[in-house]
Amino acid sequence: MDANANNLNWFEIPVTDLSRAKSFYESIFEITMNEMEMGDMKMASFPYDPGSGKASGGIAQSSMHKPSADGSIIYLNANPSMDAIVGRIEGAGGKVVMPKTQITPEIGYMAFFMDTEGNKVGLHSQN
Repeated sequence: MDANANNLNWFEIPVTDLSRAKSFYESIFEITMNEMEMGDMKMASFPYDPGSGKASGGIAQSSMHKPSADGSIIYLNANPSMDAIVGRIEGAGGKVVMPKTQITPEIGYMAFFMDTEGNKVGLHSQN
């Protein structure tokens, strides 16, 4: 790892019900996620640009993936403004646990939510 590379390469948000979690994330972000299987692992990826060098990831269901509110926290990109995303969370079956909160004027805003699987996930946006 060096200063010119992304610190984050790939992330997986653990889920117990891929279909339910996929529906939740597609609903709050208004996106389409692509499903794939690798052995006993089922996954659905967030939109990404292969070969771009941008970090990407998805949701994953397997015996090794256990949802948790207490583990590492990832922050999903909610630009240009997270207001609409936060507004869709509870209707999609999640729970907002920290509303949109300013970090600093330069850094922007953050929020936390619990997804349908029991993971605490962060949002970040500039506005």
